[in-house]
Amino acid sequence: MGRRRAQNEILQSPVNTPARKRIGVLTSGGDCPGLNAVLHGICRTADGLDWDVIGFRDGFEGLLPPGDHIPLNRQSTAGIMHLGGTILGTTNRGHFMAKTGSGARGAIARSVLDRAKGTIEGLNLAALIAIGGDGSLATALQLSEFGIPVVGVPKTIDNDLEATAMTFGFDSAVTCVADALDRLHTTATSHKRVMVLEVMGRHAGWIALHGGLSGGADVILIPEIPFDFEKIAREVKRRDSQGAKSTMIVVAEGAKPKNGRQIRHATASGENRLGGIADHVGREVAARTDKEVRTCILGHLQRGGAPTASDRILATRFGVKAVQLIEEGRFGTMVSYQNDQTLDVPISHAVHRLRQVDPNGQLVETARAVDITFGD
Repeated sequence: MGRRRAQNEILQSPVNTPARKRIGVLTSGGDCPGLNAVLHGICRTADGLDWDVIGFRDGFEGLLPPGDHIPLNRQSTAGIMHLGGTILGTTNRGHFMAKTGSGARGAIARSVLDRAKGTIEGLNLAALIAIGGDGSLATALQLSEFGIPVVGVPKTIDNDLEATAMTFGFDSAVTCVADALDRLHTTATSHKRVMVLEVMGRHAGWIALHGGLSGGADVILIPEIPFDFEKIAREVKRRDSQGAKSTMIVVAEGAKPKNGRQIRHATASGENRLGGIADHVGREVAARTDKEVRTCILGHLQRGGAPTASDRILATRFGVKAVQLIEEGRFGTMVSYQNDQTLDVPISHAVHRLRQVDPNGQLVETARAVDITFGD
């Protein structure tokens, strides 16, 4: 309570005069490299406009009274661009995360929206910047429709939002996959093994495709192209007959065999999470080839660590553009990256519209041309 009281005293101090515009920002959903770079871009741009910035802790939950917020400025965000995670914290649980059906986000309770709006009005915020993925942006859309001035910033390492060609965090995740494959190559060739690497990607295989292509994978399995175990085994045998010292298989967590289902497991919270496809593929390949197979799951390693230079730049551009959209009064919009330009689209055009890998697209064709099979 002492920390929160001190924060409120700072926010209400005479230093922040009524003449200065004040905006809020929060990070919601899963963490990813580049979030702090967005905050850095927001605060530097706001400082140039002589605006104040308030950061809400732990996502949308920080909007609820008594409110958990801190002042952000040039000094407090100095030197954070290279840091992974988010200095504000984040969550994908709580009052704003109601779900219905198979994971689709349901309506937020009116009482919750009223309390959030009261916090925003009580702090005299001109607008709120919500940084998050599809689910968090769906929440931002409901806040916008409730009369709260909101600007969205897309965030997902899966790079699967239809309304933007690129999201920060993706390049860092792909770099993690490529680095893992580099390391696995050396141990695999030493023992002439088959290695199966499981990476993130529930509905879209962008991480597996980019990571596998850049890391020298021999087989890539993605949700968009159902695979056949016999064809994978045939590829392993073919490579073995040609003297290959190893076979590297990259599989997205959401990939599934033809006429099969995604591998899911129950959690203590009652949710079913994806995971375990690597072990399934490994067992089937081993049984069909008599080869020694090892599996590895990268999991949250893909979310952690410092963002790549590319992600730092993109995240900074997103932060700058978000503030510019507020300055222009373009609320209810989301920052979008298209043709090397930061633009904007309505948040409603961004949510629940996934961008998936085209099985007949150029990148898949490129992978096939360099002798990568997709198990189909």
